[in-house]
This record gives sequence, C-alpha cells and structure tokens, in this order.
Amino acid sequence: MSVMDDAQILWDYHQLHHEPRNTDIGIGLGSHDIGVAEHAAELWHKGRFPLIVFTGANAPTTVQVFPHGEAVHYAERARELGVPADAILTETRATNTGENFTLTRELLDALGIHPASATIISRPYQQRRAYATARKLWPELDFVCSARAQSLDGYIAAIGDVDRVLNMLVGDTQRIWVYADAGFAEKQAIDERTVSAYDRLRGRGYTSRIIPDLPIDPASM
Repeated sequence: MSVMDDAQILWDYHQLHHEPRNTDIGIGLGSHDIGVAEHAAELWHKGRFPLIVFTGANAPTTVQVFPHGEAVHYAERARELGVPADAILTETRATNTGENFTLTRELLDALGIHPASATIISRPYQQRRAYATARKLWPELDFVCSARAQSLDGYIAAIGDVDRVLNMLVGDTQRIWVYADAGFAEKQAIDERTVSAYDRLRGRGYTSRIIPDLPIDPASM
C-alpha cells in the first residue's frame, strides 16, 4: 500500500454521507479549514437552517491563521458570503470538539434558544469524530453531519500541505477510540483495513497529531 492509498482508506472511514435536511440550527466546528465556514454559508443560503453558531477559540495549528479565533474568522467569512450578521452567533472559548458542543449549548441556553435539531458542519475527515462526540455529549439533539464534498486529492490541494492533512487524518483516527475509551465520545466501529492503514501511516512517521501516552490499540472498539 502506498501512503496515499492508506490515506484514502482513512479519509473514506471518516465520511458519513448523511442525507441533508432542514434543521433548527447549524453548528460550524472551528479548525484550520475556512472551508467549514464556506460550506455553512452555502447550507444557510439553501435554507437548511436559519441560524449558524460558529464555535472555536484557537489551537496551536490555527493561532497564526486565525489570530482573532476560529469562530470570529468563520463568522467574518460567512458574512462576506452573504449570511447576515443576525443569522450568526459565535462561541469563542472552545478549544476541542467536546467544548464545541458543551459551550455552544451553554451559549444557546443563555439566549433562550433550545434547538431540537442541528446540522453539524466540520472538516470532511472530522465527521465521524464530531458525530461520536455529539452523540455522547448532546444525546437528545437530532442532528446530521455535513462537510463540503471533496476528494482527498482536492482537499489536499485546497489546504496546500499534504503532510499536514495526512498527520491530521492519522490524529483524528486515533481519537476515535482514545476519546471513546476516555468517555468523551460514543464508541464507533472500526474495521481491520482502517486500523492497518492507520498503523502503516503512523509507522511512516505521520505522528505529529498523535496523542502521546494514551492507549492506541483499538481492539476494544
């Protein structure tokens, strides 16, 4: 298997292919990828939801790209794309996916907004982790996951950094079982083909996004 063959296996594993539908709100998860904001704006213009909450402070991988915080820059981009300011809320404290949901919920509760359904918008390869996290932390929320439809090659071209994308793919895959084992997310099935691709990429040095000193064996999944 080549590096890109293994990366494609991981990429495919994280795609959920949920059927789009109208929901009460959209929740755009902060990251290094401005495409999340652009996809959220596209969905808003299609009438999928009347309100977008962008959530995210900064991570080491985003502080230089989005110095004012991920949610702030996402909101700016959405407004540039024609989403009115009164259709956007920003949650600016979250530093991980779990906080994206818990702090978004706190913000909405404080405003008296109690959605029954949501569209969760993320990077393409974050969909499964977002799904597992939301299922654990906001189980009564009826939601679908959505990401811009892109091939792995197209996504790498858009980001402009193949090593960054492959390291993020490996890191997100590890987090599927590490976070479930820690109680942060719902367990997800993972097949041997995906585990083998993960192991090979990790063995080839794609480890910058690996969580150290935590279990890496998905045998319990």
